[in-house]
Amino acid sequence: MNLLEIKGLTIQYAMRANTIHAVNNVDLTIAPGQTLGLVGETGAGKTTTARGILRLIQTPPGKIVSGEVFFEGRDLLKMSGAEMRAIRGKSISMIFQNPMSALNPILTIGEQIAEVIHLHEKCSKKEAAERSRNMLKMVGIRPERAGEYPHQFSGGMKQRVVIAIALACSPKLLIADEPTTALDVTIQAQVLDMMRALKNKLNTSMLLITHDLGVVAETCDAVAIMYAGEIVEYGSLERVFHNPKHPYTLGLFGSIPSLDKVVERLSPIRGLMPEPSALPKGCKFKERCDYSCDDCEKEEQVLREIELNHTVRCMRAEGGGF
Repeated sequence: MNLLEIKGLTIQYAMRANTIHAVNNVDLTIAPGQTLGLVGETGAGKTTTARGILRLIQTPPGKIVSGEVFFEGRDLLKMSGAEMRAIRGKSISMIFQNPMSALNPILTIGEQIAEVIHLHEKCSKKEAAERSRNMLKMVGIRPERAGEYPHQFSGGMKQRVVIAIALACSPKLLIADEPTTALDVTIQAQVLDMMRALKNKLNTSMLLITHDLGVVAETCDAVAIMYAGEIVEYGSLERVFHNPKHPYTLGLFGSIPSLDKVVERLSPIRGLMPEPSALPKGCKFKERCDYSCDDCEKEEQVLREIELNHTVRCMRAEGGGF
């Protein structure tokens, strides 16, 4: 049984002038202990998908139009507000994108970790404070620093604190929204290594949102490539990395520097993602695709299974590729 199963999730933002189609009919699954990488450029709908799982879409203007989000067999979208508050931070935790703004500047880091523990574990404040110090030690921060404030920590240390808050109640699912984007390369590696070790120690499943395929290769078991609010390629890490089939996925790999090839210039994906308020009919990637044809204009693309554990939203991929 899958820990998380998303079926047909559609999220829109109703603005005065138009409607933003942020997430369109997304299907995803995460098994117990599995790490799924959700990859795509800025504006693809990755963060909106993650917020949709936890029902953190600001309403108005946002609205979950349709879909089902099953967590341990229960549909999160049908739960009451009280039931969702009991799940957030306890069973499902989220590491938000910017550690600089994720922490309260007027509370000590010890208080912020202890607050989550005290709320969900129903323990005394003294016990919560002691457990918060243990969490700091687990993420590589001296427990004596529990009484210090966020401004006294570097960016990398703040991210460690945010991770400690997210893992304080040993959640079954951790959603990490680009957890290393604001960090330099050396600290990125340290934070990722720490997250991997803690995930294995606590047997936590993870949804890792990123635009860095290198991070995915080091961390994930499965990959979902997202474009214009849709999953365009989905499969195991081995299938997607060794046999990419969607033109967008091929473009992402083509824009990565290689140590094996000597080239003067990289091969970027031309053009820009379509406006989510005016998505084209047919294939959403056709304007940027080197292989588009008349059928791409006419037909709405669906995910097709081209091999075991590998689906692609492209009619040409099924017939042997390009």
